[in-house]
Amino acid sequence: MAYDVAVAGATGAVGREMLQTLAERNFPVDKVYALASKGSVGREVSYGEDRDVTVEALEDFDFSKVDIVLFSAGGDAAKKFAPKAAEAGAIVIDNSSAFRMDDDVPLIVPEVNGDVIDAFLKNNDRRGIIANPNCSTAQMVVALKPLHDEFSIKRVVVSTYQAVSGAGKGGMDELFNQTRAVYVNEAIKPEQFTKEISFNAIPHIDVFMDDGFTKEEWKMTAETKKILDPAVDVVAHCVRIPVFIGHSEAVFIECEKPMDEARARDLLSEADGVVVVDHRVDEGYVTPKECAGEDAVYVSRIRKDPTTEGGLVFWCVSDNLRKGAALNSVQIAEELVKRGL
Repeated sequence: MAYDVAVAGATGAVGREMLQTLAERNFPVDKVYALASKGSVGREVSYGEDRDVTVEALEDFDFSKVDIVLFSAGGDAAKKFAPKAAEAGAIVIDNSSAFRMDDDVPLIVPEVNGDVIDAFLKNNDRRGIIANPNCSTAQMVVALKPLHDEFSIKRVVVSTYQAVSGAGKGGMDELFNQTRAVYVNEAIKPEQFTKEISFNAIPHIDVFMDDGFTKEEWKMTAETKKILDPAVDVVAHCVRIPVFIGHSEAVFIECEKPMDEARARDLLSEADGVVVVDHRVDEGYVTPKECAGEDAVYVSRIRKDPTTEGGLVFWCVSDNLRKGAALNSVQIAEELVKRGL
C-alpha cells in the first residue's frame, strides 16, 4: 500500500531533509506534497535525486487529500495547522515543541518507545498528532535506552555542543557570514544568536527560565522522562558552537546497578540506531563533522566513572537534521505503516 504524504515547511533545512529522507528510505509514497508559506508558492524543492516538487501554500492546503503530514514549519504554524490536518483525517508528525508535553500526544523515538504507536493507532478518539522530540534529546535517549534496560539509570548529567543548524537556515547563514567577516575585517552584528557565533561558544540556547536553566535544557529533562522513564533525573547544560551540522554530547550516567564497562560497550554496539567507534588512540572517536549526512547515533569515549559504582561516561554525536529531526519523523511514519496504519 502507498500513502499520500505532505511535508509542511518544505523549504526549510529540516523540511528539505524530510523530503530527501522519504526518497532515500523508499517510503511507500503515492503522491508527495511540499507545503510552505505563500511567499514560497511556486518554488521547486527536490524529492530524491531526480524529482522536484512544486511548493503549495500551507494556509490553503486540503489536508483530506493526504494520509500523513510531516510538520517542520515551527511551533506557531504547527499550533494553527496541525489540528486542522488531524481533523481532516491525516496523522500529523510534528517536529516543533508545540505538542511534545501534551498528555494526549505521544512523544516518540522509534528505537526507544516505538511500541507507543500501537496504543495510538488503537485509540479511536486519538488526537491524531505525534510529536518528534528535541534534536539533542533524540540522540541521547537512543544511546541511553540499552543502558537503562540493563543497569537502570537513575541520573543523567549531560553537556551538549550543538550545531547552528539547530537554529535553522538563518543560524547556518549567520555562522557563514560571520566567519567570512572575520577574514575580511568587516563589522559583525549578531542577529540569530545572542553573541557572535564564529570562533566562539555560546552557553545559551532558547530562552532563560526562572530557575536559571534555559528552555532547551528543560526540554532535555522533561522529554527524556516522557520518552525513556519518568524516574530518570536529568540535568543539562546546552551550548551552541560554530559547527554547521552535528550535535555533540558529553554524557555522564549513574545507575542503580553496578556498572560493567565491557557489558555496556556490548549493549551499545548491539543497539538499534547506535554505532560504537571507540578506540583509545588518536582519531579513535567520531566528531560532529564526520556524522553529518549519517543516520546513526555514534558513541565514543566509553569509560567507567571512577567516582561512583554505577557510573559510565561517553561521548555521542549525531546529525541533528537527520536523527534529530527529519529521519526520526520518517521513522515514526515507517512505524505507523509497520504497525497497521
